[in-house]
Amino acid sequence: MDVESLSAAFSSTRAVLANVKSDQFDEPTPCRSWTVRELVNHFIAAPRFGVSAMETGEGTAVDEDFSAGDYLAAYDATRDATIAAFEAEGAMEKTVRFPFAEIPASVFLVMVTGDQFVHGWDLARATGQPTVFATGLAERLLEEAVVPDQFRGEDGVTPFGPVQEAPAGASAADRLAAYMGRSV
Repeated sequence: MDVESLSAAFSSTRAVLANVKSDQFDEPTPCRSWTVRELVNHFIAAPRFGVSAMETGEGTAVDEDFSAGDYLAAYDATRDATIAAFEAEGAMEKTVRFPFAEIPASVFLVMVTGDQFVHGWDLARATGQPTVFATGLAERLLEEAVVPDQFRGEDGVTPFGPVQEAPAGASAADRLAAYMGRSV
């Protein structure tokens, strides 16, 4: 995974986010424990936490309702800061400390890229938008996706649900979402 893929994931999700209406924020998402509002707040706040961990050695929690303001501007600022953090000299040689583990920045890059892309899929599904986008990136993420069984289980309890069956002929983005535990 590379910064170009991260940028593509942010771009595909931003295109979906740009079509979200404020009256959709309380709608459910494929992540059953999250509403559209909570999902939007997650994919803005989570990279900010990770970037602060990369830059300072310790992540700073972000507890803000981005949906209450200009969430597109907040998303753009998150995208720019995240890409800049990964492009900084020596960034990819760092180890990033999280409450659950210390991981190489290269693994964190894969995590952020996948998180942005799959949650963009979640947002598209929740708001009635097409889920067929960024086919090449979806295929690459699907090829590189590895979710250990201990991270799979009940929604809201574990980060990922059990692998789901994607229908025949499903797009790469839909197959990736199914692998991540979403019903397609």
